[in-house]
Amino acid sequence: MRYSPLGTSGLEVSRACLGTMTWGTQNTQKDADEQIAYALSKGVNFIDTAEMYSIPPNAESYGKTETIIGNWLARNQGRRGDFILASKIAPGLPWVRNGAPLSRAAVIEAVDNSLKRLQTDYIDLYQLHWPNRTSPHFGKHFPNRYAFTKVSAEVETAGMLDILEGLDTCVKAGKIRHCGLSDDTPWGIATYLRLSEQHNLPRMVSIQNEFNLLHSKDWPYLVEHCVMENVAFLPWSPLAGGMLSGKYLGGTIPEGSRWTLTQRNGLFRDTEASSAAIEAYVAIAGKHGMTASQLAIAWCDQVDGVTSTIIGATTMAQLEEDIAAFDIVFSDELKREVAEVIKRFTVPF
Repeated sequence: MRYSPLGTSGLEVSRACLGTMTWGTQNTQKDADEQIAYALSKGVNFIDTAEMYSIPPNAESYGKTETIIGNWLARNQGRRGDFILASKIAPGLPWVRNGAPLSRAAVIEAVDNSLKRLQTDYIDLYQLHWPNRTSPHFGKHFPNRYAFTKVSAEVETAGMLDILEGLDTCVKAGKIRHCGLSDDTPWGIATYLRLSEQHNLPRMVSIQNEFNLLHSKDWPYLVEHCVMENVAFLPWSPLAGGMLSGKYLGGTIPEGSRWTLTQRNGLFRDTEASSAAIEAYVAIAGKHGMTASQLAIAWCDQVDGVTSTIIGATTMAQLEEDIAAFDIVFSDELKREVAEVIKRFTVPF
């Protein structure tokens, strides 16, 4: 396993980050225990979770994943220092703090609750799951999908300062070590960095956004911003919700797969263009002796500016396959073939 700096945090994280959002709905405590043990044995030292997990998110599943991780930590207290633990706070969900937006008070309350569920004294990286304002994620990236001009920069900036002050309280209390973003934009990154500098508040060290062969909109502008400001870029959903494995081609929905569950945002990635692109990627993967999932993950890993790619699995076989992808050498021929498909299907959903 290779490692990269987590922005300005001083931490080194594995190129593979173990995602956990299925633990509690599709996966049991036993499954999670096995995944953690295997990932750590392969040199993975980065685990990502969130207060709103497991998915699909609802009042019943809220907090289940953190609880599962906490149960593991309670039984393996000597191993807390073996990995960097990341979690996230979610705004606007009616079953979480009555749908309240992110704020100083919300951050302080959420951190305390996550620490209780995780059964730990500190969280290494605490992230804002998405901003209070609407951002171009979860299928909202087409022009005029929403109106930037309807948003007040002054109001949003004041809210972001309030959030930073809440994070600062938690950092000074030793409850969190570093702060990061998720599902945000270059303006969001720039504004938080400016506020941190102006007010001597914690600096955002990372951002995690969806980034994959079907959804590469963050290249080049957001990724360049991250590199130049030393903010770690953490792609989530390198398999585009499992689609890039090829398992949903032809209308197939395997038993127990995510598509058998109700999706909060619908199956917005499921388009004719996506299917055509996936068929092309499946063929390329087969030609080069790897699975389609490994192709997708290895592609993310080799993109300049990527720090660590967040993978997730519902079976041990999937996890083994995914972690093995980080040993793949992306040849020049493979880069050319993949680039041709990206050019044909730049925005397939």
